[in-house]
Amino acid sequence: MCLGLRNENTPPVSVLLQTGGSILAGKLALERGWAINVGGGFHHCSADKGGGFCPYADITLLIKYLVLNGKIQNAMIVDLDAHQGNGYQRDFLGVPEVYIMDMYNRLIYPKDRVAKRAIRRKIELVSRVEDLEYMLKLRQNLKAALNEFKPDILVYNAGTDILDSDPLGMMRISEIGIIKRDEFVFEMCKENNIPIVMLTSGGYLRKSARIIADSIMNLHKKGLIKGGIKLEK
Repeated sequence: MCLGLRNENTPPVSVLLQTGGSILAGKLALERGWAINVGGGFHHCSADKGGGFCPYADITLLIKYLVLNGKIQNAMIVDLDAHQGNGYQRDFLGVPEVYIMDMYNRLIYPKDRVAKRAIRRKIELVSRVEDLEYMLKLRQNLKAALNEFKPDILVYNAGTDILDSDPLGMMRISEIGIIKRDEFVFEMCKENNIPIVMLTSGGYLRKSARIIADSIMNLHKKGLIKGGIKLEK
């Protein structure tokens, strides 16, 4: 990926900072057991091509940085954004050291058939799916994924565009459903002693920011994240 000089087509500096934040979060997760980048998760961008509001391949960069620096040998990506994460999937196509679980709405962008070949555990949903079906499939498949593969780190792409009324995700997950989703993923990592890095990815409603904050507060309250932060209402 080429990060050239800024011009009228170059994304803002804030996006570069979010990309750097994802790499830093990966390092911190290995040191502390968890880390959250309130940003990043540009899962439609591959190493050589952007797409879908995603100009930099932060998920690919995060994992490759840790591998190349000898910090990990393998990784799992759990992508729960409403959209298929086709960018990093193209980057890790044919790479057995990266296990990809992706649960997404198959009826919306990007419908990338080539990238789908990289997904080891594929859960294709349809529009208007609600909490009960969503959580049942998440619980069943994440447990199965962790039985199949023990990663050195889990990269959790936690999009809030699954939220009911999100204009792009087209799903019907409630606010509490998102909070419980995040809680379950962190619980599974804690139970299996796997460092987790969470990226907040897509979400196209103003209230997404508050839901993310509420979810982080809940993780702290449940003792799933500890140290290094001060959380206040």
